[in-house]
Amino acid sequence: MPTSPNILALGGAHIDRRGQVSGAYVPAASNPGIMREDVGGVVFNALRSVVKRGVSASLISVRGGDAAADTVASAIDGAGIVDLSVVFLDRTTPSYTALIDADGELIVGLADMALYDLAFPKQIRRAKVREAIAAADAILCDANLPTAALERLLALAGGRPVFAIAVSPAKVVRLAPLLNDLSLLFMNRREAAALVGAEPSGETPVRRLRQAGLNAGVVTAGSAPVLGFDDTGMFEIDPPAPRKVADVTGAGDALTGATVAALLRGLPLRAALREGVAAAMLAIESPEAVPSFTTGNFTQALALVPEPREVA
Repeated sequence: MPTSPNILALGGAHIDRRGQVSGAYVPAASNPGIMREDVGGVVFNALRSVVKRGVSASLISVRGGDAAADTVASAIDGAGIVDLSVVFLDRTTPSYTALIDADGELIVGLADMALYDLAFPKQIRRAKVREAIAAADAILCDANLPTAALERLLALAGGRPVFAIAVSPAKVVRLAPLLNDLSLLFMNRREAAALVGAEPSGETPVRRLRQAGLNAGVVTAGSAPVLGFDDTGMFEIDPPAPRKVADVTGAGDALTGATVAALLRGLPLRAALREGVAAAMLAIESPEAVPSFTTGNFTQALALVPEPREVA
């Protein structure tokens, strides 16, 4: 029986708090609402979808010595992921707190993630990290790692595929010096625009991304077509309308995870990204941050995803 591919992920695994205002948002005032707390982080959310699609995974992140760290560790273990993270007992576990209005639009987000910038550049030099990279078939990272850590990671990758996630317009620029070394970069249109210094609503960013050195990428834009490109050309996939909308949070992470898992099974990007789009639809239909991928519901979702359309 063949063994499943093994991927090593490096990046964010932290507390995600999401507060939603119940009525009309009133600035500079107390607003009634509901606060939800989960374990998230871009690379961790994506990795959970990778695992649900049959790939073995390990994760290197950093966290503090507080109660939140125990919550994060429990979530990683519960997802069936080998936890190689480092704990700093005198530090606070990173967190992200988002306040959204009654329509689900972001009011403000607060990222308390200084530990990532402080710790990752040093941690990436540890022998344990080198051993984990050597044991992996591929690498998944996010731009929560500062550029110095990303540079070291790519130097250690030794020709293994390196998939990267942009995280945000502010953080994607950390990847700018490294685009030529990435196998594939996942980003939304705003992140792509920030990477190449363009307007988010302007021309399709692929030409400028290629000029910047990126050989393959995926650009999402909400319910608009998902754009993909590699050395065989550029294409779009129209996301099917979800059969119900539970929560759009995590759709991009699910798309990334399922696409990476399909690539590791040997599918070309066009076919792999169809699986990613199916996973994103299941995420939108699910109240959970990471949707359940049974063989049945995934096959049904995939059947609703149209074939890629070539773009000149």
